[in-house]
Amino acid sequence: MALLPRLDYEYAERVVTDVFAGYRHKARIGDGEFYDTRNLTSAYYPLLGSRKKRGRVRTMHAPGGVLAKEKLAFVEDGALWYGGEKTAVTGLAPGKKQLVSMGAVIVIFPDKVYYNTADPSDHGSLEAGYSSVGAVEYALCREDGTPYPQPVKSETAPGEPTDGLYWIDASKSAHVLRQWSAAMSEWTEIPTVYTRLRFISEGELGGLFRKNDGVSITGAAVEAVNGEHVICAIGGGSGERDWLAVTGLLDEALTQTTGTVRIERRTPEMDFVIECKNRLWGCRYGMTEGKNLNEIYCCALGDFKNWRQYMGLSTDSWTASVGSDGPWTGAVNFQGYPMFFKENRIHRVTVSASGAHQITETVCRGVQEGCDRSLQVVNETLLYKSRADICAYQGSFPESISDALGDVRYYDAAAGVLGERYYISMRDAQERWSLFVYDIRRNLWMREDEVRALGFASLGDELYCLTPDALFAMEGTVGTPEPYVSWEAETGMLYYQYPDRKYLSRFNLRLYMEEGAQLDVYLMYDSNGEWVRQGRVKMKGTRTVTLPVRPRRCDHLRMKLVGKGEVRLYSIAKILTTGSDVG
Repeated sequence: MALLPRLDYEYAERVVTDVFAGYRHKARIGDGEFYDTRNLTSAYYPLLGSRKKRGRVRTMHAPGGVLAKEKLAFVEDGALWYGGEKTAVTGLAPGKKQLVSMGAVIVIFPDKVYYNTADPSDHGSLEAGYSSVGAVEYALCREDGTPYPQPVKSETAPGEPTDGLYWIDASKSAHVLRQWSAAMSEWTEIPTVYTRLRFISEGELGGLFRKNDGVSITGAAVEAVNGEHVICAIGGGSGERDWLAVTGLLDEALTQTTGTVRIERRTPEMDFVIECKNRLWGCRYGMTEGKNLNEIYCCALGDFKNWRQYMGLSTDSWTASVGSDGPWTGAVNFQGYPMFFKENRIHRVTVSASGAHQITETVCRGVQEGCDRSLQVVNETLLYKSRADICAYQGSFPESISDALGDVRYYDAAAGVLGERYYISMRDAQERWSLFVYDIRRNLWMREDEVRALGFASLGDELYCLTPDALFAMEGTVGTPEPYVSWEAETGMLYYQYPDRKYLSRFNLRLYMEEGAQLDVYLMYDSNGEWVRQGRVKMKGTRTVTLPVRPRRCDHLRMKLVGKGEVRLYSIAKILTTGSDVG
C-alpha cells in the first residue's frame, strides 16, 4: 500500500482593526495608525472618516491678517474689512499684520492704527504730531492751565509780602516757586509748577491730543518744556487759540517767534503685541532710533494710545529691559498673564495692581522663530511650535506632543483652534506645506492637505483660515463648498510573513459611503515602490459595504486607500489562513 503525504486541514483566523488612531509618520507604527493621511479627520473616532467640505468665503489678493470679534475682521489689499464690509481704515502698508482686539477696538500693527467696531467714525493713528506755525506764547500756570499772576523773581525774598504773593526763588541753580502764607508767616514751596504753551491754531491741537497724553516736546524756547511730558490740561477750539499745559517752571512769560515747536505722541516699535488685563503689551529686540533694545512694554490702563504716560499712578504705562539674549519670537495672553517667548526662554509678566509689574524667566523650549502664530490655547493648555517639536504648556515646563509627526523638521507655523482640535500649517525644508490637526482629547494627529495658512480665526462654531489667495471656512458653514473631498490613507506594514505556515489570504474593509463616493484600494508588496490597484467601489446610493481584497503571497505589504466623497471606515479585517506543508 502506497503512503501519500498528509495534508493538514486549513483554518482561518480573523484579526480585526476597528479603532483608528490617526497619523504616525514613523518607520514602525501600531495597529490602526497610518503612515500618511490626506483630508481625514478624527471627528468620527474610533472610525476613520473624510473631513467636511470647506467653504470658500472669498478670493484674496493681498491678505495681511485675520481676527475674530463679534464679526470677522481681516486686512486685504491695504484695507481693513469688518463683517464683510470695507472700513474707512485704508492705505495700510503691504505685508503681515497683527490685529489685536481691545474692547470694541481693533488695533493694527505695525501700522499703529485702530478702528472702533462700536463707532465706525472713531478710527485713526495711535500716534499724533503737531508742529507750531507762527508765534508760541509761554506763561506760568496752574495744573488746569489758568495763568498765575506774574511772580517776582529774585535771589532774596521780597520784603513786606502780602498774603498769596508768588515769588520765584532764584537763590539756587534750581529755581523754586513759593507763595507767601500770612497765616503761617512763611514762604511755602509750590512743589509742582506748570507752563502753558499757546499757539495760533484753533482746534487742531484738541483734535490730536487730550489730557493725560504722554508726549515728547522739542524745539521749545523754554528748556524745561523740552523732553517727555504728560499733558496736564488742554484747551482751544473754534474762535479760541489752542493751548496745553505741562510741568516746568517758567521764570518769566515770553513769546517764541523763531523755530518750530514739535509735539508728538509716540507708540514704540514692537515685534509682537497682545492684550491682557485691559492693556496692550508688546516687546522689542534690536536697533531702534540708534539704540539696541531688548524690552517689554505696556500701554496705560485702558488707553491703547498712550505708551509714555508716567504720572506715578498704578495705571501708568510701563517699560522694562530684559537680560536674556536673542530676538523675541512670540507673545500670548495665557492664564491672565502676558507671556513673551524667545527660542530658549519664556518670560512671564506678573501684573501688579500697584503698577509694580515683575518679569519671571523660565529657561526651556520657547517658540521657534517665524512661528509666533502657532501660539494657541486649547482646553486651557497652550500649544506652540518650538524649534524641535510641538509643545504643550500648562504653566510649568513644556512637553512634546508631536512624536507622531516623525523626524521631519517644520518651519513658519501658523495655527488655529476649533473646539478641541488644533490646526497647524507649516512647511518642511523642501518648501512643502502641510496642514495638521491635533485632537487634544484623543491625542490623535491627522494630516489634511497642503494648505499654507497665513492665520486662523475662530468665530462661533466656525474656523476661518486665511491663505495667500483665499479665505476659507474650515467647517463649511459659510461660503461656496468644495464639490467633493479627495482623501488618502496609507498604512504601515499591515502584514509580515507569519510563522507556523500562516499567510494573509484576504482583507475585508467595512465602509459607509455616500452616493457618488469612490474608493480605490492599492497594495505595495515587499517595499518595491509600486502601488498595485486591487479594486474599486463607486456608490450609486448611500449605504454600508464590505470590500474584499485578496493579496498575493509576499513577505510584507502596505495598503493605501484613495477616495473621494464622504466615507467612514468601520474596520479592516485580516483573514489569516494556515496552509499545508505542501506548496
